[in-house]
Amino acid sequence: MTSRDDRYLTIIRDALHVCLDYKPKFGRRKKDGYSIEEFQALYEADPFYNWFGLDSPLLYVAHKAAGGITSVYRQIGIACERVFRRILQDALGLTDEQSKWKYTVPTARGEERTLSLDARIPLADISTPSKADGVRKWFEQASVFVKLTQDVSKELHGAVFEVRQGYKSKDSKRQNADISNAANAYAHHYLPVLLLFSLQIDEDIADRYVRSQWLLLKGSLTGNAMNSTYVFCREVLGYDLAGFFERTSPIIRREVDQMIQRLLE
Repeated sequence: MTSRDDRYLTIIRDALHVCLDYKPKFGRRKKDGYSIEEFQALYEADPFYNWFGLDSPLLYVAHKAAGGITSVYRQIGIACERVFRRILQDALGLTDEQSKWKYTVPTARGEERTLSLDARIPLADISTPSKADGVRKWFEQASVFVKLTQDVSKELHGAVFEVRQGYKSKDSKRQNADISNAANAYAHHYLPVLLLFSLQIDEDIADRYVRSQWLLLKGSLTGNAMNSTYVFCREVLGYDLAGFFERTSPIIRREVDQMIQRLLE
């Protein structure tokens, strides 16, 4: 493995290790969750739950497994976001601040709310001319692909990314927020990109993002830089992200197997 492999693998492992100590919270505000002993004391003290036998250790294991798997997906998503942002920094010579994007919107109370997306490519901050030319050419092609007018395309300063491991939820609130993010991205002269590391997205959801003029990159090994995350990384950023996962897959799989076993104990 290369030194870049080591850096990106460390980001992934650090995120996954958060799941090792997962404990279910049972709808309460206990920050660290409940141990099995605390859970049984809690449910045994509740007459109704006690009558139904819900203080069973098997129920605790079921809660721990269900919530823990959700935590695994969440931490994988966080790892993907962090790895992609670091790839942008390494490939394009960006600082951590340059690779992030946030904006403010007014509220009905006259205050300001700060919102953000996961990553950014600001054209003006790319330090290597040849890299900047390659990214600019991709922008031109992407603008045509999402059917932007020539006037809008000429005003783009870069791209902003919402990065996810996959899109397995039909949460309309999340979708509406992203549609709003796209409108604000265009208002700030950025192309909004939904970048998925996997192929997991419902077709109806994908259609809604595309209709809102998001560029959608899925985790396909084939295709082009307009529709594939891995082709985009290889051809535009000059980094073989799929190759990285192929090289490190045995290590990552072992970590995930250990976590799942721990959650089922």
